[in-house]
Amino acid sequence: MKIKTRALRRRVWFKVLSRVERGIVDLTIRCVEKIRSPILARVVLDIVRKLLKNLESKFLENVNKAGSAIALGWGNISASSWKHDSGFIRFHGINAVNSRDFSVCWVA
Repeated sequence: MKIKTRALRRRVWFKVLSRVERGIVDLTIRCVEKIRSPILARVVLDIVRKLLKNLESKFLENVNKAGSAIALGWGNISASSWKHDSGFIRFHGINAVNSRDFSVCWVA
């Protein structure tokens, strides 16, 4: 699963998932070609949703920090309050996704 690799690289795998959830995903990857059980499918889907939610929020958090840091560097004092503005987060997230250069996302 590609999502497991992404979660491991972004350090979300161990922070977000419990030991049991990690075990379920690992065993499913190792032992099952196609999930046929509706119960297992529902459990794995819930785990994947949990991972996606946390991966997305990390991305937007990084974009928000980068945008605030740039604005503060330019001398905009009110930029420190932008950290909690959901409109600002959405705006920079959409711009970062639509641009070809993602380097602005990783400025600290």
